[in-house]
Amino acid sequence: MEYPLLAVVALVLAFLIKTFLVQAFLIPSGSMQNTLQKDDRVLVDKLTPWFGSEPDRGEVVVFKDPADWLAGHPVTPPTTVQKALGFVGLMPAAGEQHLIKRVIGVAGDTVECEGTGPLKLNGRPLDEPYVYAGNTPCSDDEGGRFKVTVPAGHLWVMGDHRQASQDSRYHQDDGRGGMVPLTDVVGRAVVVAWPLPNWSTLPVPDTFDAQD
Repeated sequence: MEYPLLAVVALVLAFLIKTFLVQAFLIPSGSMQNTLQKDDRVLVDKLTPWFGSEPDRGEVVVFKDPADWLAGHPVTPPTTVQKALGFVGLMPAAGEQHLIKRVIGVAGDTVECEGTGPLKLNGRPLDEPYVYAGNTPCSDDEGGRFKVTVPAGHLWVMGDHRQASQDSRYHQDDGRGGMVPLTDVVGRAVVVAWPLPNWSTLPVPDTFDAQD
């Protein structure tokens, strides 16, 4: 009788850890390259928001699809193994639609792009070494030219692979102006945990320090 009981306790603990502490998420695309590679698994801190902490500029965050951003993207039904891994937090829960991007602007910030860049935050150009090699910080297209002010309770997010990321820039007509509500944020990605050769932490780039 001990082994079944231990198994139940382990599952309950894993579920609680996933719900309140940390959860693994699979990177579904290359929109955050080269910071994150497709099929990387990152660990997301879900604890600090319980203490009133909010996402800050430069952090990489996982959030629920705020306004059908993933519409039109094919969804592969999860296998039984994936469902089990989702339950204990080793993968996203089956059926959940999440995205991962970098926070560029928080409430009150003005973010703007003109031409190919640089990206400006509150009038200051950002030095963005994390932008994918060969990409420009801004895109000289309809969605890539913008100047927005982030309202209270929201974030402006962008992918590091600027020319391959359908982020806030390209959802300005979604009813929220491309902003992500804080209530949709699951947590901050802090570590690339798998595969082992890609292991790394995800610190806030120095360029955002000048904004404080």
